[in-house]
Amino acid sequence: MRIADFLSPQAVVADMQARTKPEVLRELSATLVRAHPSLREDRLVAVLQEREKLGSTGIGEGVAIPHGKLAGMDSLQAAFCVSRTGVDFEAIDGKPTHLFFALVAPENSAGVHLKALARISRLFKNPRFRAAILEAPTASDIHALIVQEDARP
Repeated sequence: MRIADFLSPQAVVADMQARTKPEVLRELSATLVRAHPSLREDRLVAVLQEREKLGSTGIGEGVAIPHGKLAGMDSLQAAFCVSRTGVDFEAIDGKPTHLFFALVAPENSAGVHLKALARISRLFKNPRFRAAILEAPTASDIHALIVQEDARP
């Protein structure tokens, strides 16, 4: 499984406008809906909020991976947004979060969901990659960097 299989170029935002955690979840959901119009924004927001109630998905080093499962989906879908200013996302390291990778999976897809989370987490552990994403000026540049990095052995 490659990230390009579930992250379309239309689901990438280079300059997120959200300034609070609830706004981040709404903007990620709206981004997913723009790329996949059959999804409902209110349901996506609710799924992501429910998961955040269990504990922040801010994994530290400026990265968060909000995620959840949604009935009626037929495949894994993702959105990626960059906050140039950073957002207090209650990350485990207490630092502002700049890189948000939202992942929404079909309700009965535990294996695929977990593999995708692990792959994203591994990719964003690389400090040079995170820096390159923050320096990329456009959504298409960001998508290309993610696809390129994910294709490395």
